[in-house]
Amino acid sequence: MRTGRIERNTAETHILVEVDLDGTGAYDISTGIGFLDHMVEQFSRHSLIDVTMKVDGDLHVDQHHTTEDSALALGQALAQSLGDKGGIARYGSAYSPMDETLARVALDISGRPYLVWRAGFSQEKLGEWDTELIEHWFHSIAQTCGLTLHVELLYGANNHHICESIYKGFARAMRAAVDIDPRKGGAIPSTKGQLGG
Repeated sequence: MRTGRIERNTAETHILVEVDLDGTGAYDISTGIGFLDHMVEQFSRHSLIDVTMKVDGDLHVDQHHTTEDSALALGQALAQSLGDKGGIARYGSAYSPMDETLARVALDISGRPYLVWRAGFSQEKLGEWDTELIEHWFHSIAQTCGLTLHVELLYGANNHHICESIYKGFARAMRAAVDIDPRKGGAIPSTKGQLGG
């Protein structure tokens, strides 16, 4: 079973995240930020990775800690579920259209965290979620999952569509990258014999 479970408790957030890489896209998400819930649900449904995420954060301060820590914990759970990464496809990419918007996401489960972010928003909030935190969410998940992650907004106008197309593209890229390639016979997909470092 390729599963992960992370409990992350700090003075700012209390988090439980569980994932199953070989799931069906089932989810149970509660972060206290409605639009973030919606995006993690999109990630689960379109990656086919089952995700449970329960966050009790200091939203009376602001949304930063809840946003950041939810991504850190999800990345840790994904990394745990990947183990030594033997047999995985490793790379994934997706074009993600949504009405007038088109996003492109490419990633490598390399163990070397890096984010290239070429996207932006023309409004400060989506629902109650601060849009400046969206890039930070992706930076945080790249750090703890060990992703080389490139996110580009090719074009788009509606901020909801922009955000959703990025998350759906990320989901589909992850789905491709975590799939097991039976021709690899469980081998780690690197000539170094390991990923990361």
